Amino acid sequence: MLTELEKKIIASLQEDTPVTSRPYKELADRLGIDESVYLDQLKRMCDSGIIRRFGATLRHQKSGFSSNAMVAWQVDEEKVNEAGEKMAAFIEVSHCYRRDPAPEWPYNLYTMVHSTHEGGCRDIAKRLSEAASVDRYKILFSRKELKKISMIYFPQTRPGEEKNDASS
Repeated sequence: MLTELEKKIIASLQEDTPVTSRPYKELADRLGIDESVYLDQLKRMCDSGIIRRFGATLRHQKSGFSSNAMVAWQVDEEKVNEAGEKMAAFIEVSHCYRRDPAPEWPYNLYTMVHSTHEGGCRDIAKRLSEAASVDRYKILFSRKELKKISMIYFPQTRPGEEKNDASS
């Protein structure tokens, strides 16, 4: 069971991390605790496995990568791990994961690739195909981003704020 402080720290990590020389101090200040307490709690939660990982989300369109595509790969099951490891090693691949195929959709490995134009995504897919010796794939270009957020496990409240609770 998580303590209230642990929940508050996790909630603070769900928001944008301040771009400062001491982002954890700013996050700790928002919670009204000392930076050392924040960092000690964060380290303890990471060491115990409560938090397995956290990282930054890059808004690729704002960084000049205006084209991205999900590439669905049909890989022989005994080769899917090897192919996935080869593809995941490419710097242009931000996501790589295996899913179960369906009868009408035989693809079981997926990569997300990013480029400045659609031709670049096609070139990346071709290089991935050659590196992993997989020639059955479909490129699905993103046309419109409808939603992109990180998971919210605990709503953020700051000292002096009250939660809006429809049940009260």
